[in-house]
Amino acid sequence: MPTEQLIPLIVIAIMLPLIVLRNRRPRTLRPQWMWVTPALIVPLIGFGLWGMSMQDPAHAAFDLGAWIIIVVGLALGAAFGWWRGKMVTIEKTPEGELKAQASPLGVLLIVALIVGRSLLRPWIEANAASWHINPVAVLDAFLLFAAGVVVTQRIEMWIRARRIQAGQSDAHVEASA
Repeated sequence: MPTEQLIPLIVIAIMLPLIVLRNRRPRTLRPQWMWVTPALIVPLIGFGLWGMSMQDPAHAAFDLGAWIIIVVGLALGAAFGWWRGKMVTIEKTPEGELKAQASPLGVLLIVALIVGRSLLRPWIEANAASWHINPVAVLDAFLLFAAGVVVTQRIEMWIRARRIQAGQSDAHVEASA
């Protein structure tokens, strides 16, 4: 396995236990700051896509199939982000503070997606011609999947947090109880 594929896997192996341990306890949720992460992630992914388009002439040759792959990646990311946002437990303390606790399953699925992308990349690039797909579009779809997850998860959590702050019940909590 090439070094550029091995390094992300090593980083994930080191960070995964830290992330899981950190998510064992509920953390303070501040809905007024939930826009910050999407505001950072979306331009970074946009610059990444732009940078790859400047470096790789295959970006200019996107056909309908490549655009479909990209749209499907973004749509799947939005669906997964909505689901992941629903899996976060949000509670209001007696002091009026919101606490959120991420689902361990959601964290593990994100890690599985990152590992899967790292492992599938050489296979997709090697077989793209026989499948008649643009490998660059597939890699772009993975980036847009990540953007969809982050943005949609934050929107879902913000909606639920605002509802809980207003004193309304959280339909997710009632449905699972």
